[in-house]
Amino acid sequence: MSHHSLRELASSACVGSSSFPASTSYSSSSSFVLFIPSAKENSGATTTTGAAAVAAAGKTIGVSPAIKAVSGSFGGIIEACCLQPVDVVKTRLQLDKTGQYKGIADCFKQIQANEGTKALWKGLTPFATHLCFKYMLRMGTNATFQAGLRDENGYLSTQRRMLAGFGAGVCEAVMIVTPFEVVKIRLQQQKGLDASKLKYKGTFHCAKTIIAEEGVKGLWSGVGPTIARNGTNQMCLFTAKAQVDKTLWGKHDGDGMVLHPAQSLVSGGLAATFGPIATGPFDVMKTRLMAQAKAPPGTEAKYKGFLHAGVVIFREEGIFAMWKGLLPRLMRIPPGQAITWMVADQVVGFVERRQGEQ
Repeated sequence: MSHHSLRELASSACVGSSSFPASTSYSSSSSFVLFIPSAKENSGATTTTGAAAVAAAGKTIGVSPAIKAVSGSFGGIIEACCLQPVDVVKTRLQLDKTGQYKGIADCFKQIQANEGTKALWKGLTPFATHLCFKYMLRMGTNATFQAGLRDENGYLSTQRRMLAGFGAGVCEAVMIVTPFEVVKIRLQQQKGLDASKLKYKGTFHCAKTIIAEEGVKGLWSGVGPTIARNGTNQMCLFTAKAQVDKTLWGKHDGDGMVLHPAQSLVSGGLAATFGPIATGPFDVMKTRLMAQAKAPPGTEAKYKGFLHAGVVIFREEGIFAMWKGLLPRLMRIPPGQAITWMVADQVVGFVERRQGEQ
């Protein structure tokens, strides 16, 4: 499908306008203008884009990495609340070695029937906290790395954009993602309605128990595949988002153009489809390592590390097991990123508008 078709498809989602409601831009006098195409403009009149307006003003409108970080945290909290059930199903499918669940719908049905609807939000507290801080760190570090990698003219090449995204992914994997996901996965893998029979009673009890039984390093189980997964994911995400914004909407970094929320939904969702496919094996290995508690004395853990887990899974379950849970990941990550970018773009756009008015 051409980008023109995608533009038309996205445009049809916006009510009350024959073409996509527009993005905001700045005139040469630095005053804020909300551009909504009129019938006359749609008939062929020339309009000023955000990029052209900023160029005419002789300046670039941008925000600090701190603002990018805050925008990411808001998006992360909203995403977690909306999509936690899909993440629970994804985790259960990845940990299912006996074929208990016949697919996504069956997994949803069994969890609801056996554990109640509330079980679909198991691990929400660590998940929402995790996404809040993860996206704060991701957006902030990516903006910082991008600023440091620009040339003397402020240009950022695609290769350097990819490097900045990979660096942001590594930072979030080590500092935020691994310990939070260890706790989340340990909580999600517990089955049953009787809380008294569950090993972990809640988020803090789970973390405390892991540290008591496995040491602090237990919270960093699976850090290797997590680094590989998140680094690759963010490399794909930030590069694809910039390219989709440019191709579909004509937006460039710092041009003063503020995307309509529906535009952000489209570009964020499209940009987030590449990472899960590329990093499926890393995600399965990470989940298996994180779910694995410390082996009792005199026994060995099934998975001894990142590469060993990959070899064992491939040998015992076949190549396709390396992409277990891919469909629920695709059900969660692109919509989740669409929500996050919709929120983040509006926060950043609000600050840019305020700066443009000053």
